[in-house]
Amino acid sequence: MATTTRTVEVELATQTMSPTGEVFRMPLTANDAGFVMPIDLAPGTEPDMGSERMLINIGPQHPATHGVLRLVLELDGETVIRCVPHIGYLHCGFEKIGEYRQYNQIIPWTDREDYLNSMGNNVAYALSAERLFGIEITPRCTVLRVIAMELSRIISHLVWLGTTAIDLGAFTPFLWTFQERETVYNLWESWVGARLTTSATRIGGMAADLPSGWIDGLKGFLRSLPKTLDETDRMLTRNGIWVGRTVGLGIMTASEAINYGLSGPMLRASGVAYDVRKDVPYLDYETYDWDIAVGTKGDVYDRYLVRMEEMRQSVRIIEQAVARLPDGPINVDDPRVILPAKIKATSEMESMIHHFKLVMEGPRPPIGECYVATESPKGEKGYYLVSDGTSKPVRWRIRPPAFVNLSAISKMAEGHLLSDVIAINASIDIVMGEIDR
Repeated sequence: MATTTRTVEVELATQTMSPTGEVFRMPLTANDAGFVMPIDLAPGTEPDMGSERMLINIGPQHPATHGVLRLVLELDGETVIRCVPHIGYLHCGFEKIGEYRQYNQIIPWTDREDYLNSMGNNVAYALSAERLFGIEITPRCTVLRVIAMELSRIISHLVWLGTTAIDLGAFTPFLWTFQERETVYNLWESWVGARLTTSATRIGGMAADLPSGWIDGLKGFLRSLPKTLDETDRMLTRNGIWVGRTVGLGIMTASEAINYGLSGPMLRASGVAYDVRKDVPYLDYETYDWDIAVGTKGDVYDRYLVRMEEMRQSVRIIEQAVARLPDGPINVDDPRVILPAKIKATSEMESMIHHFKLVMEGPRPPIGECYVATESPKGEKGYYLVSDGTSKPVRWRIRPPAFVNLSAISKMAEGHLLSDVIAINASIDIVMGEIDR
């Protein structure tokens, strides 16, 4: 278990001017509460500044809300007294739409819940459907899905890191992180022909196998990413502005995080070492050597450290997956769910009929229900399916981690300044497609 290191002993300073006009620098420090304040403060000199409370809106059209999120803030001066999130401006209706789609036709909708984790969602949904069908995927497909999920985790964290840096005033890390993200999208495009919304999985396998030379491109990315993370670490981790804007903000203790149902980096930053890949393993994750990144304080700074470490751990997992990637088919040999080869469908009558019926009518699982949880970049992502034996699910229920994690913003924002709400909201790492209800 990797515990993130809090390196907040930075040298901060501010400029002021003496009565004689001489400019001198006053050292600052980060106190135990996490607020950056001068070392020597004049005691009890603040006047009584009574004022009426005010309601303001942040969003639903605001770049710092990372989507159509509306935060209604009650302020006493610059201090947040109450924060109420309003959701539901997208009107996606994923779960209801899924009840009118065949099982394979649902896969494109999983891309659009969390479009920063499209392959991860594809895999998570396929795992739940395969449990419902009683299908065991091939060894090669298992390893390919691990690679896909960890690449999804990396690019999701890269987007979070770059956009959060912009929210707090740093532009250069955004360029670095998005350049690395583009490399992954190039790899995905050469694999399945799509970049953002991939629809990469099928029930019982994958849409396509790796093209020639793909692994070499992946290895190049695995060499360059740690260097980018090191550069970002040097720019941000000990930076006085970054520390002042993140340390001590939005603290969630371990017990509070558990009570709110938080998961993913939000939970682990509070010191709870829960990761679905370790605690309820799938895709043979228990056979890989990697560590859970765990924080200590549960503030915005710890969430940053946890996500930085998780990207390094994902590199470790992918390197091991590449080393063990076996040969063999990517799809199961099960005519209930897998289409016949194209050469057979165009030359054999039985295969053509099989292809037609599977496309037009869809695969039919046995009657039953199942829930499968995976560790998405934002936390526990679960899919619940109910089958009545037809080609469409009776119920498709999504457990979106961003929706649950966002519920804690009211608690985290209260008592902080208005400007701190931007950092706290960014630290949750939300995508509104996953939150909209």
